[in-house]
Amino acid sequence: MTVYDVARALPGIGELRDHCRGLAMLEAVLSPEWEGRYYSFAKDTAFMRDGQGDEFRIVFCPAGAYVEGFAHEAPMSPWADMDTPEVWPGVLDDVPDVFRPYVSEGEGGDAPHITVCLWREATPAVWRTGTIDFPTWGDGEPDGADHLFALLVDRSAEAYAEWAADYYETEIDVEAVRHVLALRPLTREVVAALDPELTPADLAEDIREIGYPA
Repeated sequence: MTVYDVARALPGIGELRDHCRGLAMLEAVLSPEWEGRYYSFAKDTAFMRDGQGDEFRIVFCPAGAYVEGFAHEAPMSPWADMDTPEVWPGVLDDVPDVFRPYVSEGEGGDAPHITVCLWREATPAVWRTGTIDFPTWGDGEPDGADHLFALLVDRSAEAYAEWAADYYETEIDVEAVRHVLALRPLTREVVAALDPELTPADLAEDIREIGYPA
């Protein structure tokens, strides 16, 4: 799967934003310490950080939504060629001016950490990407899109529960996951099904930051 496949599979902006908020709330329950969370959401921006250097950021703004991701071992990583590290040709070339303020910049003159980029304006209502000549060498997906966006492409409760059970090494209640991904108000029973040591009151700050329905 490349960014082209992700663009075809992502839902509309509103549905994607809601799904990201649901993922962030699940992470708040399963990982009370913010630094350990895989998914998070704050100030209309969704984040994924896997702790190994891979990440994505989705900015939801009046103009639409801007998405960029970085897979550090992907063949399209700017550091695949250490002699001239730069973002792969085509990835950022066609980003509309309205989204340019959200494009990450490198630090200290380095190339920005980007292997994937896509965006969707309010009109036309379709996800777009740059025109990319993908590399044919290297192992795995060329831009890392499969790893980065798997739970945005498959938005089912079952997909998240399977992933979380492996990541957190614990059993995950699928129905509780389904409840949270649907953005239904948290109940004591739902929270306890995911973490018996927490209550909805313990999550009040996260609920406010995520914008999860109270």
